Amino acid sequence: MLGIIDRYILKRYLATFFVMLLMFIPIGIIVDVAEKVNKMLANKVPIDKILKYYLDFTIYFANMLFPIFLFLSVIWFTSKLANNTEIVAILSSGISFTRFLRPYLVGATIVCVFVSIMGFYLVPNASKGYNDFRYTYLKNNAETRESLDIYRQISADEFIYASNFIYGTKTGYNFSYEKFNDNQLEYKISANRIKFNPEDTTYTLYGYNKRTIGEMNDILEREDAKTMRFNFDVDDLVPVIYAAETMSLKELNDFIDKEKIRGSSNINTYEVVKYRKYSIPISAFILTIIAVSVSSIKRRGGMGINLAIGIALAFTYIFFDKIFGTLAEKSSVSSLVAVWLPNVVFGILAIYLLRNAKR
Repeated sequence: MLGIIDRYILKRYLATFFVMLLMFIPIGIIVDVAEKVNKMLANKVPIDKILKYYLDFTIYFANMLFPIFLFLSVIWFTSKLANNTEIVAILSSGISFTRFLRPYLVGATIVCVFVSIMGFYLVPNASKGYNDFRYTYLKNNAETRESLDIYRQISADEFIYASNFIYGTKTGYNFSYEKFNDNQLEYKISANRIKFNPEDTTYTLYGYNKRTIGEMNDILEREDAKTMRFNFDVDDLVPVIYAAETMSLKELNDFIDKEKIRGSSNINTYEVVKYRKYSIPISAFILTIIAVSVSSIKRRGGMGINLAIGIALAFTYIFFDKIFGTLAEKSSVSSLVAVWLPNVVFGILAIYLLRNAKR
């Protein structure tokens, strides 16, 4: 059961965190509007699309920046407790520092659950709306989205390749399709150019060639252009770069399994998104312990010193998280190790600071 002091600290913990969110998110929206209003007006974006975009923007950035908001809010109100000598009074009453931490950990648990629910269910939809709006109305580069050296296994015995595919024109070059039967090549289709026809979901192959493997002789077919159906769609050729962010956990797991079969080169990028769904909520405990350990001591410089230390540590955490996430996406470094390493490093720092604070 939580006592009076526990409820007092827990109430301050949650209230300060949510007030911090409510203070900074409108500032972020104002900055974003000032930056993008000209493009919105030029593209005549409907008002309902803009309102939906900023709802998605709020969820997307609240999830992304929650470690900073949580860290600063805990430092803020804990520093106020220390400056008012309330912490000294609590500890002087016989309560240990570990016991003093209990309402903070309860608050971190509530925040962890809240952020996990957001990450699993709300953030994927918000991310899709946010990124779709940007690519449709702001970036003006959806027409030039391109994939190079595409190789996909689209089923157990079907493989496709294209040297490049441009999303805007729905056109690929140096295309080939291979069909196997019992690990033996049955036939191969190649074309200088392939174009997707969205009206009937067919593909037109220009410079069409088909080689069917025979026991004695191969059968060759050639046509200037041939329209066909295949067991893949345009998104298989040019996957959206933010596809993983828009999926629930189950969808993401299924998507990663499918992309592994297809030989996708972006597996690490997708796995980074997956592991962050777990690592970001857990960081609530680590950052809370660090914040309490740093700010529970009354310093000569007052709250300003604690906030300065807190801001430096918070941005260092974000920096490490981004650096190792990018490293996993662009290299052979394990995505699991890269995503969890900042939590491990800051977890060790949290233990060290907590031991010092107890003294």
